[in-house]
Amino acid sequence: MSFLEVRGLSKSFGGVRAVNEVSLDLKQGELLALIGPNGAGKTTCFNMLYGQLKPDQGSVKLNGQELVGQTPRKIWRLGVGRTFQITATYASMTVMENVQMALISHHRGIFSVWPPASRRHRPEAKALLELVGMESQAERAASVLAYGDLKRLELAIALAHSPQLLLMDEPAAGMAPKERVGLMQLTADIVKERNIGVLFTEHDMDVVFSHAHRVLVLNRGEILADGSVEEVRANPRVQEVYLGGGSTFGEQGAGEEASGKQEGLADA
Repeated sequence: MSFLEVRGLSKSFGGVRAVNEVSLDLKQGELLALIGPNGAGKTTCFNMLYGQLKPDQGSVKLNGQELVGQTPRKIWRLGVGRTFQITATYASMTVMENVQMALISHHRGIFSVWPPASRRHRPEAKALLELVGMESQAERAASVLAYGDLKRLELAIALAHSPQLLLMDEPAAGMAPKERVGLMQLTADIVKERNIGVLFTEHDMDVVFSHAHRVLVLNRGEILADGSVEEVRANPRVQEVYLGGGSTFGEQGAGEEASGKQEGLADA
């Protein structure tokens, strides 16, 4: 049974229809990849799901509760976490302190002056850092972390309020190929262990096809395809959008052509 139900989501900017009648379902324990070329509307969808943009029409329900019209803060409280294309961490704080701040907010302790923030929720923070493989770097400043480690830290922060749904906007962007695979495998393990649903965007098709349970393809704001990895990989319309026809996803040589076209793809 789907716990996230999106129906008829649409958004225009001036005369441009950025998202048009998008509907999707997500089950707990499922990794759903949202892919598409430049201007497909992926980030616009994410911003509507998280309350940063109000849709012109449509419905977003989490466990039957309407999210449209709610603030990002309220949506976060209802169990939705998010990571961003560009990591959002406190550079001046340690790795541990970054996670502690997320936990303090979750426990509604932002305005409490005692005990000091540095002493609060340390066991919980330590457990989250162990979960993402960052426990050995707990006392390092976030400002000196490698980019892949920052992505892991951001994932720990996003998990601090035990979300039911995690929105990951290009989680592997800017990472080396080996780091991309490692982060998505970690995410897949967490999805299975915690039974959460993950909706993620990604331009690396190897990452998508290796880890997604299902793939939804957007093109010019509309759903082009929705199905299993095998169905989407073999879909001629998807091949046309990504590769201009010809090669099939996954064939030897197709990866280089795809990566050349996909490298640097941005969203509208």
